[in-house]
Amino acid sequence: MSDETGSQAPGTTAQQWLAGFADVIGAPAPGEDVIEALLDLAGVAAHDSERIAAPIACWMAGIAGVEPAEALERARQYAAGRPR
Repeated sequence: MSDETGSQAPGTTAQQWLAGFADVIGAPAPGEDVIEALLDLAGVAAHDSERIAAPIACWMAGIAGVEPAEALERARQYAAGRPR
């Protein structure tokens, strides 16, 4: 149960929440390697633009069917080659 700030009850880990959400949407829960790649992808997007780009970039990779590790590599290439 969350409080008025949206924080989860103490004791709920990210992995537990993701596993439960995976059941709800009928998808497999991500493994540690996928979680790490998605967090890194979110970091690239957030640091190269505005923070809101982080979750949206992960969503875009998902709907495009690009694996998180590949999406991370492409994001790094995009950020490195983008004019400043």
